[in-house]
Amino acid sequence: MVTTLDSDLRQRAWDAAASVVDPEIPVLTIADLGVLRDVAFDGDRVEVAITPTYSGCPAMSMIALEIELALERAGFRAPKVRTVLSPAWTTDWMSEDGRRKLRDYGIAPPRASNSRRALFGAQSVACPQCGSEDTELLSEFGSTSCKALWRCKSCREPFDYFKCH
Repeated sequence: MVTTLDSDLRQRAWDAAASVVDPEIPVLTIADLGVLRDVAFDGDRVEVAITPTYSGCPAMSMIALEIELALERAGFRAPKVRTVLSPAWTTDWMSEDGRRKLRDYGIAPPRASNSRRALFGAQSVACPQCGSEDTELLSEFGSTSCKALWRCKSCREPFDYFKCH
């Protein structure tokens, strides 16, 4: 039986973990990204489950450390962070608010990955600066491995596109 106290404690832990930002894209929290999977308690010890955006993501160690620090600041002693690899993370787990934050930051958000075209490379990506769909891929790799470099043919600005996974 889950009590209100248990529910409040879990929510407080979730909120603390969810406040952690992605070190590579600091306008996004791990909750925006869908990396934060679960918060549970084993006795009086909190355990947070996270899923990396891809298996070699160098930011995950920093994210785990920041989660532990956020939980300790919120009064949770000896928190544990567990990495969950299955099911694999997908850009479909990103929140709409997270997609908006990416666009506002100048990064084109991923398109829905439920189509074969999206999984094998975006056919068209809207420019986050001017909104034009008249864009071209410059490089499969952008400022980080999870992004590709595009250029808008209308406003001529280069921009990152957060690739679908």
